[in-house]
Amino acid sequence: MHNISAPSEARPSQAALALAAACSAGFLWGTGALVVNVLISQHGFRPENISFWRFALGAAVLLAVFGRQLRWQALRPLLPTVLLAGMAMAGYVLCWFLGIERMGAAIPTLIALCLPPVIVTLAALLRGQEKADAQLILVLAAALAGTLLIVSSHATGSSAKDQQDLIVGIAYALASALLYAGFTLVSGRISIQLGSGQAAACLTLVAALAMALASIYRPLQWPSGIPPQAWFLYLGVVTAALALLAFSWGAARLSPTALTVATLIEPLTATALAALLLGERLSAWQWIGGVLLLLSIWGLGRRSAKQ
Repeated sequence: MHNISAPSEARPSQAALALAAACSAGFLWGTGALVVNVLISQHGFRPENISFWRFALGAAVLLAVFGRQLRWQALRPLLPTVLLAGMAMAGYVLCWFLGIERMGAAIPTLIALCLPPVIVTLAALLRGQEKADAQLILVLAAALAGTLLIVSSHATGSSAKDQQDLIVGIAYALASALLYAGFTLVSGRISIQLGSGQAAACLTLVAALAMALASIYRPLQWPSGIPPQAWFLYLGVVTAALALLAFSWGAARLSPTALTVATLIEPLTATALAALLLGERLSAWQWIGGVLLLLSIWGLGRRSAKQ
């Protein structure tokens, strides 16, 4: 079993693989953003309904693969942390979806994805897990600037219809950013002590149970048509089970700052796929933002390899 200091002691090749795993999770979540948009806009599903089935299907897959390997002796002392982390995971996804429902995808995505690296870095600096050197500041600045450029052109065309929707949508996005940052700070320790597969299974199960509470005030419905059923299966198997497994594997080997910056590839993926599949053209500033984001991830990989 790895010890708690494993993220800072990873060999260069292992650090590169961990960074690739975290980027893969961000890429898969980016594809899921388009699917969620289709389910809300074209099929009329509520964010709570989508979140529940996403986590429920993901938990079923992960438990089928890793459930027998789970050791109660290892889980028991971590149970409060796992419960809080799973609820935080359910919360940040739901708040992000609710923000999108209120004011479109751009502003909630900007807030929910760009703030966590700053929050996590500040927390890591206060806890002595990171040193505020020039390279770290440059990587964070490039990542945040790149993400801002990618989504800024969409933000100017936000579909928020009144001030109340704008305020509520921003509040949801801020809540999503805070919950995601908190989840990232503890997910590495859970993955190290339980193993990536077992940690992903436990966290997804807790998130599904938390989202099941939504049925108390609004029934949860499984889609009746084949297209939405296929989208729900994709969200559960690929963007929940597979992506969270990759995220957990990376979380056990990367610092919280590296983890959050690597998953910033999500908005780049969503924007590129929108241009490819939905015919949305990327502006010159968006291409520059994508290059900045990729350069920041490359710089982060070099920094992790040197540590």
